[in-house]
Parts: sequence; structure tokens; C-alpha cells
Amino acid sequence: QVQLVESGGGWVQPGGSLRLACAASGRSFSRSTMGWFRQAPGKEREFVAAARMSGSNTQYADSVKGRFTISRDNAKNTIYLQMNSLKPEDTAVYYCAASSLSLISSTIRSLSQYDYWGQGTQVTVSS
Repeated sequence: QVQLVESGGGWVQPGGSLRLACAASGRSFSRSTMGWFRQAPGKEREFVAAARMSGSNTQYADSVKGRFTISRDNAKNTIYLQMNSLKPEDTAVYYCAASSLSLISSTIRSLSQYDYWGQGTQVTVSS
């Protein structure tokens, strides 16, 4: 049974940093795309960042580019999201997701392309 378990969420003041981690079990995702999405209250779930197999090919939402960094450790079957310069509008539940495939650029931001999801971790940015 595949499981994705997020950790690292919490409360932080504006301008602060958090690092999220997502540990996968049940199968290897070393050849698949993994990513992060988020959902704020009353809003739809949206793409944040994704990394293809080696982690060197990444994409980011415009709203987080330059502030967030996605990375992956395939040996540990784990991905990370380093979030710096956090803003109140970054407040949301953050979800880890994994695809069965290595997604191409035109589909990497689409929720429907991801087959496995974590339970989510809350990130709150406020003073």
C-alpha cells in the first residue's frame, strides 16, 4: 500500500521559513514526478512545485518562484519543500503528491496527473 506522509508544517511569522518533508512508502518514486500542492480555505487546490526524477528538472508556481525550493532524495524516497520569505497568503494546507509517471512540462501542474496524495500539513503565516 502506497503512503505519502507529510511533516514540517506549523505556524511562522511573515518573512520566516519552514521546511516540509514528504516520505513515501510502498513503492519507489525515483522515476516518477513528485510535487507539492496547497489549498487555502474556500479556494481550490493549486499547484506549488514539482520535481521530475532526478530533481534537477523542477517547476514552480509564479507565486512562489524565488522563495520556495523543491528537492528530492530518491534514496530515501522523500521530497522536500523549503519555504523562505513566507507571506500570509502562503497560509494553506500543503499536500504532497506523486505520479506513477515522469510527467512532461505541459501536464506537471495538473492535479489529475498525480495518483497518490498525502493527508496534508497545515502551514499558517501570521503575526
